[in-house]
Amino acid sequence: MTDRDGEPSSASSPLVTQRALEGNGAGLVREIALASRIQRGLESLYRLERAVDVDAFVTHAEEGEREALFLRESAEGLEVMLRIPHLGERSVDMDSAHLDPLCQIIEGVSHFVYLADRASREREATQLELELQAEVDKYVILGSALHDFDERASRRLRERLYEGVGFVHAEGTELGDRYRMANGCARKFTARLEREYVTRARFRELQGELRRFFHMNQSEKLRAA
Repeated sequence: MTDRDGEPSSASSPLVTQRALEGNGAGLVREIALASRIQRGLESLYRLERAVDVDAFVTHAEEGEREALFLRESAEGLEVMLRIPHLGERSVDMDSAHLDPLCQIIEGVSHFVYLADRASREREATQLELELQAEVDKYVILGSALHDFDERASRRLRERLYEGVGFVHAEGTELGDRYRMANGCARKFTARLEREYVTRARFRELQGELRRFFHMNQSEKLRAA
């Protein structure tokens, strides 16, 4: 794997903490620090070995651009660039009206971690798998940043992530239908997690179920949802 400049990239807590969502930086400092913490949180939860560091692949999105993970085969291997939005001085806590940039960063890092794991295991991954896993990872990361994660907090988070959301791509298009399916399946899956684990404070079992889900293929993920 090579980073966005063409140079080789070298490859804690169970989930990311609230402090990962704090602080103001200049340039890419704040965004890279956040992306790195999200990567560590996901790898710790899913018990993954570090393949590459996400910070070597991060670049800023231009005005009006959204998160995107770019992949290209070359003679030297797979070239990767992760485009993420500016956070600027905006608050990115759960009560912020500007949660979308944070969700985009979580989504991009989720894609990066998922593809890195699948590549290391020589397993294929579909685009729907990537989107569905990212929708679940938003719930995981944001839920872990809450001081008291109980049934009420889980329900409020799920409503914010999966209900009344807007989509960039129109319904009936390939991308529009994929994102809507990923959103709907994640909504159902996290509702089951809430019902079976969160309401009973069975968090160790919740982590086990999330690990199993991460390693499922597309068909298995859809059945689980």
